[in-house]
Amino acid sequence: MKNWLFSRFRVVVSVVVLVILSSMVSVAWKLITVKIKPAKTETAVASKKKVHTPKKRLAPVLVLPENEWVDSTLKSLSIEQKIGQLFMVATFSNRDEAHYKYIDRLIDDFHIGGLIFFQGGPVGQALLTNRYQSHSNIPLFVGIDGEWGLGMRLDSTMSYPKQMVLGSIQNDELVYRMGSDIARQCNRLGIQINFAPVSDINSNAGNPVIGIRSFGEDKENVTRKAVAYMKGLQHHKVIATAKHFPGHGDTDADSHFTLPVLGHSAAQLNETDLYPYREMIADSLMGVLSGHLFIPALDNTPNQASSLSEKVITGLLRKDLGFRGLVFTDAMNMKGVLKTGKAAEVNLKALIAGNDILLYPESIAETVAKIKDAINQKIISEKIIDDKVKRILQAKYWAGLSKYQPIDITNLYDDLNTEKSKELYRELCEAAVTVVKNDNNLIPIGSVIDNNMASVSLGEGSSAAFQKMLSTYKPMRSYTFYDGPTSQEEISEMLTYLQPYNTIIVDIHGIASKPTRNYGVTSGMTDFVNQLKQKNKKVILCLFGTPYSIRFFPETDVLICASQDGKDQQEIVPQIIFGAMSGEGRLPVSVLSYRSGSGVSTTPINRIAFGTPESVGMDAGSLKKIDEIATAAVSDHVFPGCEILVARKGKIIYEKQFGALNYRTPERVTSETIYDLASLTKVSATLQAVMLLYDRKQITLDDKASTYLPELAGTSKQNFTIRDLLLHRSGLISFYPPLWDRTKTSAGGLLPEYYSSKSDTAYYLQVAPKLFAKGALRDSVWKWVVESPMNNRKDRSGNYGYLYSDLGFLTLQKIVEKVTGQPLDIFVASNIYEPLGLSYLGFNPLRRFPEKQIAPTENDYRFRGQLLQGTVHDQMAAIVGGVAGHAGLFGTARDLAILFQMNLWKGNYAGKRYYEQTTVPVFARGYDESHHRGLGWDKAPSDGNSSYVSPQASLNSFGHTGFTGTMVWMDPEEDLLFIFLSNRVNPDAENTSITTQRTRRKIQDVVYSSLLERKSELP
Repeated sequence: MKNWLFSRFRVVVSVVVLVILSSMVSVAWKLITVKIKPAKTETAVASKKKVHTPKKRLAPVLVLPENEWVDSTLKSLSIEQKIGQLFMVATFSNRDEAHYKYIDRLIDDFHIGGLIFFQGGPVGQALLTNRYQSHSNIPLFVGIDGEWGLGMRLDSTMSYPKQMVLGSIQNDELVYRMGSDIARQCNRLGIQINFAPVSDINSNAGNPVIGIRSFGEDKENVTRKAVAYMKGLQHHKVIATAKHFPGHGDTDADSHFTLPVLGHSAAQLNETDLYPYREMIADSLMGVLSGHLFIPALDNTPNQASSLSEKVITGLLRKDLGFRGLVFTDAMNMKGVLKTGKAAEVNLKALIAGNDILLYPESIAETVAKIKDAINQKIISEKIIDDKVKRILQAKYWAGLSKYQPIDITNLYDDLNTEKSKELYRELCEAAVTVVKNDNNLIPIGSVIDNNMASVSLGEGSSAAFQKMLSTYKPMRSYTFYDGPTSQEEISEMLTYLQPYNTIIVDIHGIASKPTRNYGVTSGMTDFVNQLKQKNKKVILCLFGTPYSIRFFPETDVLICASQDGKDQQEIVPQIIFGAMSGEGRLPVSVLSYRSGSGVSTTPINRIAFGTPESVGMDAGSLKKIDEIATAAVSDHVFPGCEILVARKGKIIYEKQFGALNYRTPERVTSETIYDLASLTKVSATLQAVMLLYDRKQITLDDKASTYLPELAGTSKQNFTIRDLLLHRSGLISFYPPLWDRTKTSAGGLLPEYYSSKSDTAYYLQVAPKLFAKGALRDSVWKWVVESPMNNRKDRSGNYGYLYSDLGFLTLQKIVEKVTGQPLDIFVASNIYEPLGLSYLGFNPLRRFPEKQIAPTENDYRFRGQLLQGTVHDQMAAIVGGVAGHAGLFGTARDLAILFQMNLWKGNYAGKRYYEQTTVPVFARGYDESHHRGLGWDKAPSDGNSSYVSPQASLNSFGHTGFTGTMVWMDPEEDLLFIFLSNRVNPDAENTSITTQRTRRKIQDVVYSSLLERKSELP
């Protein structure tokens, strides 16, 4: 009976124990699943610590999923094959066949599980990846150390900004997008693992190995950026690998060469260094890379690298932090770990410590033998090996390797270097530039630009892009010291040059990323800036390098840190200075009195900016068709050369030059080539002046011209109005050849009473490079215009109909000059061009620029008997000295872009209002649909039948063309600006191919077709 009772008691106890154990297992499983369901963990963490995540909250990926392929594959492996999975061997795609065969043998003989590629090129790597994968029974892991993208290791691929640059960005979504794009590129190149992000908190400014590879010193900012980067990778099936666990940020030695010591206390480690890893593991982190560090607070075994410590890897990482993903060692060829023993020994120690994969191991054969011996000697169990291999296979399954497909080489380069990627890079650069200090809101510099400005570039490397962009907004004297300055004598000499200037922009280049030799900042640089301040100059200091370099310079009025030096950064900083874009970055580290997070925001002031097509909703790939059309046109002698500029939403997104100045010389067209604008003068000069006077209520559109010009009273021209002149329905004839014919002999020569080959006090109107007219001819021409006959185009009501007339704009010129008391050229320059900062736009360019900078027009054998270069092509404008209401203006595409962007912005530019908001729309709307005319402006024909305007242009669009082959067109509905400049009349004005071939229309068609939001609507 007792035995029976005892038996029953045992059964009851067993049941109770089983229930308790079941309950405990259930609770434990729930705790585990909380860790691997990061969406819930994120919410909990965010509620307690307000951790910021990317704006787009996407569900994190699951860590290492279970799958039948994993289990069946694991069961099929021999012990040698299992051990092989633990190796990830370094390889290169720029080596010789001997190296490639060596990798083949490692795969064949030792069944290695993965490869990490270093230097080489994308096509070579793709071909080798296909080759190596064909040797492996189990698809290989392919990894890359691409902290800032594939370009960190491979040529011809994208490099994104370094992580400390990204640390300045306030919008973490941009970092997520970068991670996503790097993942896309990895997928395209057959890469499943990126050894990024660096998750170390760089709290030591003298850190020789982490530095700019870290997001910064603030643990919250570092964590947000690391999580964003991680999610970008992992949401697109690339394993992210946080490094260098447990934290390499506060070290003063490089683990590539020695074993750094991290002397933090356990509390300090937990509070700071481990913080990013803890948060990333609680989210969805799939990979951790263990650093080669000596951390006594975690394991005080002498000279014990943390990567070899079971306390650190298994104890801290696996058990305490609950990490369930893959643990990689840092490169096992680094001196920081090899100093502790021979390669095979330290490789085994790393596995025993808890690492899953040996990265860049040496002595493969010896290590395999050592592991097998260790298994036989029970130093490490086969169960532990199985666990590691299972995690590896789970990760391979997750990454899609169970269905591996060879890499397709077709269009590989283009796929890795998309325009969207380039746009993203530009966005990252823009968002990172930090205005650290801005005393008295000195920047952005508005429309009232201090004319006493100069710039000085110091340090190694080209500053050409910076200087060129500065000159776009404000032409200024620029100086460059590539080496320094290196002496007080050089500084004193430069200060002498700068004496007349009040504000000096100083840009510093050649700043190194490592702390040795003060980051490359020389004493000459520091002394120069110091002495500038002693001279009471306003100094705008622009540092193109690490923010740590700030500490070597004195306080300046404005301090801008771009954190990195490149063409994009050099183009962005001037745009921030002059208000074309905002400055939004913040310092990622503390320097001097500036704490991490320091910085001020600046506001744009409606100035034209520069960007990529994608930044304004256009497709750069489509725009490449413009290149084809323009190149073919040059080849077909439609024109010798041209410049094409496209802007949208206030950004210039396409600006290219094609061909040469003429067909005989190799002098190429540049962005500074000055073109004869011909009839663009009407809308670029005369109409701008008329709108200004209308705006100031100094004229009204329905006033008779004779109100301002008494000489028209009592003539056939006394009744037409300013509106009539603007609409080309005044009754004036189109043009008046007898005006210049009167100055010629009956045999076609030039009358000496009007012309001379030399300039003097009587003959000072330059008609051609080597021909001058008598000053009195200007009055004679106007007298002849007044006396000219009227046309006979009248409608049924007796009013004059439309007839395009140059004489009408000559008359408008006279009205402007009468009302203002100034010549047209002086009035528009002082009231519009100069305030806008236009340095090239103007009349009679030979007075300001060398002849070789100006595109030649016609070889005029009919009238002037010489090649025209720098003097106006139009004969009537020429004989009045080059300043006329209908022709005579010269300029560049970029200057025109600024002028007409101001018109698109309804008279507002750079904080200055040139016209009332309603003025430009009043003049630009359609008044004569049958002849597609606005007031002074040309309009798009309603039937789309034009040789130069795209039928896709809206009916609200407006612009003008010029006889020399020029065109400007604005479309308010698309916020679009199109400028085309050429010298199609060189050498002969009879060349009409630009019209018959509809070259400008074809190019504008491409522009409209590139609008992404319209693409689906277009046929």
